[in-house]
Amino acid sequence: MKMLTVENITKIYGEKQLFQEISFTIAEKERIGLIGINGTGKSSLLKIVAGIDQPDAGMINAGKDYSIAYLQQHPEFDADRTVLEQVFHGDAPILQLMREYESTLFKLTNAPHETKIQDKLFKLQKQIDALNAWDASTNAKTILTKLGIEDFGQRVGALSGGQKKRVALAQVLIAEPDLLILDEPTNHLDFDSVKWLEDYLSRYKSSILLVTHDRYFLDRVTNRMFELDGGHLYSYKGNYAAFLEAKATREETKAATIEKQKNLFRRELEWIRRGAKARSTKQKARIQRFEQLDGKLSSGRPGEDKLEISLSGSRLGKQVFELKDATKRYGAKTILHHFDLLIKPGDRIGIIGKNGTGKSTLLNILAKRIPLDEGEYIMGQTVKIAYYTQEGEDLDENKRMIEYIKDTAQMVETSDGKTISAAQMLERFLFPPNTHGTLIRKLSGGEKRRLYLLKILMTAPNVLLLDEPTNDLDTQTLTVLEDYLEEFAGVVITVSHDRYFLDKVAEQLLILKGDGRIESFYGNYRDYLETESASEASKPVATAAPATKAPEKEKKKKMTFKEKKEWEEIDEVIAKTEEQLEQVSAAMAVSGSDFTTLQDLMKQEAELNEKLEQLIERWSYLAELAES
Repeated sequence: MKMLTVENITKIYGEKQLFQEISFTIAEKERIGLIGINGTGKSSLLKIVAGIDQPDAGMINAGKDYSIAYLQQHPEFDADRTVLEQVFHGDAPILQLMREYESTLFKLTNAPHETKIQDKLFKLQKQIDALNAWDASTNAKTILTKLGIEDFGQRVGALSGGQKKRVALAQVLIAEPDLLILDEPTNHLDFDSVKWLEDYLSRYKSSILLVTHDRYFLDRVTNRMFELDGGHLYSYKGNYAAFLEAKATREETKAATIEKQKNLFRRELEWIRRGAKARSTKQKARIQRFEQLDGKLSSGRPGEDKLEISLSGSRLGKQVFELKDATKRYGAKTILHHFDLLIKPGDRIGIIGKNGTGKSTLLNILAKRIPLDEGEYIMGQTVKIAYYTQEGEDLDENKRMIEYIKDTAQMVETSDGKTISAAQMLERFLFPPNTHGTLIRKLSGGEKRRLYLLKILMTAPNVLLLDEPTNDLDTQTLTVLEDYLEEFAGVVITVSHDRYFLDKVAEQLLILKGDGRIESFYGNYRDYLETESASEASKPVATAAPATKAPEKEKKKKMTFKEKKEWEEIDEVIAKTEEQLEQVSAAMAVSGSDFTTLQDLMKQEAELNEKLEQLIERWSYLAELAES
């Protein structure tokens, strides 16, 4: 049984400690989602596990034949390679052979009568036959096609950033490693590609470690969750929904502990105020305990890890945007074709469609950054736009965070009428006071995006244009952004491929079909999918199925004496099995790098899980009999 073990690793960047002495094991067929606020070190941890970076302390153990493939958040390529050359770029013999075969095939296409090339291609075909490697080529082309890349001979340098990410994704998927590491794999993918990838990874036979902001994707792909929080790693069994439930329980326990500490703090404070003289050792110890409690409460206040957004917006009049008979083209490509659109106060609109249909272009037209070719564009006089772009803005890397924010506003007003400073806003956005003087170049990519989001919201807009806001933001920031948008009194228009975000934010959809065709749908994305499914189901079929006689109603079964006895005892058997599973899990956590022991324990865990599943199925069956 193949596995990877991480033991007590620590990573520090400059003065910032990302994590300290964290340990975990990745077993076969585990699909692990890694989450945490931007800047906690998620991408750094992925790089360390992938062997691209080294920890400052601790070690990673895996077998000699253990293979890892890593998808970077921003992959870099040789611009002169073709798409297929890049996908087959690797050290494995099959990849080298397929790389040479595809290169020779491409040469033969350009020189079909060249006998030397024909002979070489024939020899390569025989080698591929011997290694039974044809599936690799077919699989690569299938994956690329599913991800929206159809020109396999195109040079990588001519691709867009999103297309390059898709090629990099295909490259790691075709490698079929023991551990697949994916950093934001859904970025730049449209809905169809995300759904295909979701299904593909759900059936993946080896292990996966991934970071993604897409909560539906996390929920449907993962069977284990890691959370990086405050330099520590917390492990949860199950998918994202199971994590949320367990996290809530942990937070409740933490809050109860802090409340107990507060009560003790009040008693100790009263004792200190009474002026007790610290002459005895006992009294000195009590004062030290008071100081320790004070420190704990200062660093563990409830709600300190919650990002809050409660800024007031500008007044918005009755007129927002209107497009009349609008047309926009790029060469032979039509984005809008005699299109009419009326945006009203309070509208919540999601813009969806396949990549290349012009979603970002439509936002840029509304933001008055791109002019129409034909038609009329009308914007209300009171409209104040904040535009969160996909690329962000070029932040001055040599500025400090507090300077960057103060350039927008020294003070801002919150929705409850209070006035707070730029420094306080940074704190609300999870930037502690000791980091406010940090140079922007020292921030992680996600922290820069969070800082950029804060800046545009501090301009007090009444219209928010959001272009792929979920890219590079962590799930916690997104959750609070969604809550803020629910309270936001202005207009929200967003382009997003994040299904969860659209379900929470959008009340109307604009579906860009391509060639200038745009459909409107009232409802969120889930409503839209259900309507589409119902429409497909209602289409007439070519041949009607022959009528079948309705089956006779089954007679209700009664429990046998043996089943009654089993029903009385099964709850206790399930409880004992669950207890045994907990004991095995606890033993695995302390087994360290003892691979022999770990393998035995993992075998026991698999057997117990299978037994538990069978018991629960049996319990369901007996429960139905008991109710009949």
